[in-house]
Formats: sequence, structure tokens, C-alpha cells
Amino acid sequence: MLPEPLLKVMQNEGVVAIATQGKDEPHLVNTWNSYLTLSADQRLLIPAGRMHTTEANISSNPKVLLTLGSREVSGLHGPGTGFLIRGQGSFVTSGPDFDGMKAKFTWLRAVLVITIESVTQTL
Repeated sequence: MLPEPLLKVMQNEGVVAIATQGKDEPHLVNTWNSYLTLSADQRLLIPAGRMHTTEANISSNPKVLLTLGSREVSGLHGPGTGFLIRGQGSFVTSGPDFDGMKAKFTWLRAVLVITIESVTQTL
């Protein structure tokens, strides 16, 4: 079960940074908190309109780091909080996860699926 403050962060708009490891260096891409969907089995589903480099990186190394936060949710030391999520990523272009996300985000070409391994509150 994900911590309640993280679920609240996902309900407030903010930027999500997604880090993958490329051949020569790390790669970062951004999305929005409001684009994150939590599946019934606690995986993060993220619509991918582009994310071609992220997809290529994940095909050879599935480790993914995400950071997200919100100034609207109380944190460890006052207003605002943030989280670091570690997990394993994959891209899907068909099936129930894809179909459900395509209904919400008609522009997506794939869904980035993150199986969460750990969540750390950073702020």
C-alpha cells in the first residue's frame, strides 16, 4: 500500500521526473502528477506520447527512478512534500492497461508501467 501523502500528491498538479539509464548517461523525461494512474495491484501507469529514449533505455535496463511532489501536501518539515519511487519499468501497447489508459488519454502511443519496489518521502 502506498503512503497516504503520496496518494495526495498524485491528486495535486506537479511535475514528475522519470530517470532511466542510457548507454552513456542517465536520461530524464517529465510528465504531470495528474497523468499518473495507480492500478488495482499498485503499479503506476503513465501515458507515453513520445518517451522513445525512455523506452529504448528500459528495454536494456528496466530500472526506473521517479520523483514527484506538491506544495499543497504537508511534508516532513512543513508545507510541501516529495517522493522518490524506485521500480522496474516496461512499455505496453496492447491489453487491459493500454486500453484503460487510451480511454483517458486518447493521444498516447504506449503506457509506461512501473512496478514499484520502494517509496521514500524526501521532503
